[in-house]
Formats: sequence, structure tokens, C-alpha cells
Amino acid sequence: MTAPVPAVPTRATPATRALRKPTVLHRLEYAALRVLTSILAPFGVPRAAQIAGVIGAWGYAPFGIRRGIVERQIAAAFPEFDQARVQEVARESYRNLGRVTVEATVLATIGAAHAIPLFHECPDDWARLVAAHAQGKGVVLVAGHVGSWELAAAYMCARGLPIVGIVRGASNPLSEAYFKRTRERLGVTVVHDSEAVRRVPRLLRDGHVVGFLSDQAAVGLASTYVNFFGRPAKTPRGGAVFALRGDIPVVFVAAMRQPDGLYRLVVQDVPVTHSGDRERDVDAIMTRFTAMLERLVRAYPDQYFWQHRRWKHQPPDTPPELRQP
Repeated sequence: MTAPVPAVPTRATPATRALRKPTVLHRLEYAALRVLTSILAPFGVPRAAQIAGVIGAWGYAPFGIRRGIVERQIAAAFPEFDQARVQEVARESYRNLGRVTVEATVLATIGAAHAIPLFHECPDDWARLVAAHAQGKGVVLVAGHVGSWELAAAYMCARGLPIVGIVRGASNPLSEAYFKRTRERLGVTVVHDSEAVRRVPRLLRDGHVVGFLSDQAAVGLASTYVNFFGRPAKTPRGGAVFALRGDIPVVFVAAMRQPDGLYRLVVQDVPVTHSGDRERDVDAIMTRFTAMLERLVRAYPDQYFWQHRRWKHQPPDTPPELRQP
């Protein structure tokens, strides 16, 4: 592993983001989002998700938004796939992204309690999460952009867990504020990652379940390099750092869509080791998390967010055959 980047983000704070003046494009994007949500809300979450999936697929064809990136990454992760299978998975990933974008916003208009019937009963997985929370230290959740990460948080809130989501700021300040309100209406406490160093330790001490989406790198975000589908990928390490500092249990969580349209909550304990070498222990947690995420993506390749350039940031000495596809 290479040395992590500095722990304190260098980006703008929420206060400075709030001062940004929305551009014309921002206003158009926001208006389209609100119009779409308003049209779909009366259909209820399952039907709205179906419609949003159809609309999401337009991003693949005819519009071709990031289509080349998506297909190259899928082909690199699954070399056994032929071109037809790559295209099938790519198209479905756009449908999944459409569903994820709409499900939580529609759910917020009818109440978080309606998240519970969207999931299959998952007694064993739920028991793992409850057992971790019962230790009284708070819980560090690590998750990836797979399945419906927004519904996972809503479901856990609906069942009584105090969920905190660590989020990155969006480029569009209007959409950012809208999604923040949506998450808060679903019961999620929203904390910007620029505030995490200050706020997360107290939230954990108070028994909150703090969630980190840990599969997207960014400039200025404390990270390490972990192999994902055999290629080194820059991986945020904040969740592991907080867990080790406070001896907090770490749990991997995902909400995976099943063939009948309902979701299954997947919960796995992430082993935490204390070897005396903090950097090695942080890397070990993130390696275990990434392995769990990869296994889930292999099982549900069409529910991963391939639109993100996962291997954009790599160590300088990465061999050519393992560089970004």
C-alpha cells in the first residue's frame, strides 16, 4: 500500500458551498429533477422505480452518457463476458441508477415507514446489525454504490436505527440541498465529509450508526489503494480510521434488488484487527470491505454504479495492464 493522502479535506466547506450561485444549467437540472419526482410520486415507489428505470436506460441509449466508460470498466472487471453480455449489464446499470435516483425522493413524499414493505424479511442480517449496535459504541457502516444505497439508509431508519450519512457535496447546489432535505425527511442525519473529523467521534459516542460510501475516491479525501477486480483503486479510508480510534464495530451493508422487485438487506461484519500498526490495520479493514463489495458486484453486476471511473486514481507504478480501462 502507498501512503494515504492527508486526512483533512481541502475542499470548500458546506458554508462556502451555500454561497455558490447556481448556474442556468444547475437550475435546469434541478427543475427537471423536481418535475420528474412530482410526476412519479403519485405512482408509489415500486411503480415509480419501474418508470425511472426506463428513463435511466435512455442514458445508455440513445444518449450514450459515459457509455464507453461503463462498457470498458465492465469488460475489464469481467473478461469472461462477451460484448453482448457487457452491453446487457451496462444497460441494466443505467436502469438501476434511474431507480436509485427516484426511489428515495418518492419515498420521502409518503413517509419513511413505507420503506419496510419494500424489503424482504432478513432476520439474520438484521440481527448482525442490531448486535453491533447493542455494543453501545456506535457502528461504522461501510457501503458501496451497489444496489440501492439510499433505500438501505431509509430502511434502517424506518426500523429504528439512528443513521448518519457522510456525504460529499454535489456540483449543483440546488440538487444538493434537495437531496439533503430528502434524506432528512427519511430520518437520516446528513453530515458533509468536510465536517466528519469534527462531528463523527461524538456521533459514535452517542450511539449513532455512521455510514460511509467507501468506493469513490476524490482529491483531498484521505485514501489508500486497494485492489478492486484485480486493479489498484484509490479507496476512502475515513470509516476505518474512526473505527480504530474508538474501537468501533464495522459493518458492511447493501440493499440488493431481487427478481420480484423487493430488496434484500445484506449485512456482514467486517473484522477489525489491532496489530499496533495503525496504517496496516486501516488498510486491512478497507481491503476486507472491498473484497465484500467485489463479491456482491460479481453476484449483481448490473446493480453497480459503473458510471463512476473507479480506477481513475492509481499508484504511479501501476503496471500498464492494470491501469484504468
